[in-house]
Amino acid sequence: MKQVTATGQTVKEAVESALAQLNTTEDRLVITIVDEGKKGIFGIFGSRPAVVKAVKKPDPIEEAEKFLKDVSGKMGLFIEVETLRDGKNVQFILSGEKIALLIGKRGQTLNSLQYLTQLVINRYAEQYLNVVIDAEDYRKRRQDTLIQLAERLAQKALKTGKEIALEPMPSYERKVIHTALVNNKRIKTYSDGSDPHRHIVIAPARTR
Repeated sequence: MKQVTATGQTVKEAVESALAQLNTTEDRLVITIVDEGKKGIFGIFGSRPAVVKAVKKPDPIEEAEKFLKDVSGKMGLFIEVETLRDGKNVQFILSGEKIALLIGKRGQTLNSLQYLTQLVINRYAEQYLNVVIDAEDYRKRRQDTLIQLAERLAQKALKTGKEIALEPMPSYERKVIHTALVNNKRIKTYSDGSDPHRHIVIAPARTR
């Protein structure tokens, strides 16, 4: 957290000096007026400059990027982070050598990293932000796999007449399954259990 003490003939000028020193905008600062200053006689004799203390608020996206690089560095990986923001949705795209280590089996490491990054970014954000972390286009490949899995298990549920419980998945992966089968009127999907064991159940419509 960066901070400076700035002076000026007026509080406004002192704030402008702080903005220049911290290279930011006023909405990113917490300003404390230390001394409002004094003009003095004829604006000269007995004058006293205004003094403010300015603290720059941490930028949530910068903090998230720093966290990702720190964690990767501790794993012996040096990564690049590309950030894409669309309103409340923030996507971090990771690249670098041995990036598969950050994906892990069935994306488990990537999912854990995404969960932790979500906590970090929202510690500093003024509004809740949704985080997605991707590497080597894993999310798209995983989505295609989940859609194929959903269609295959839906057919199995219809054939056997029994409900089929899938493995636990994060909420956005469960949503992929729900969306893939939403137009199949012969099938019902619902989530069951509590995180981190919450999972999708695919069932013939008549059984529920």
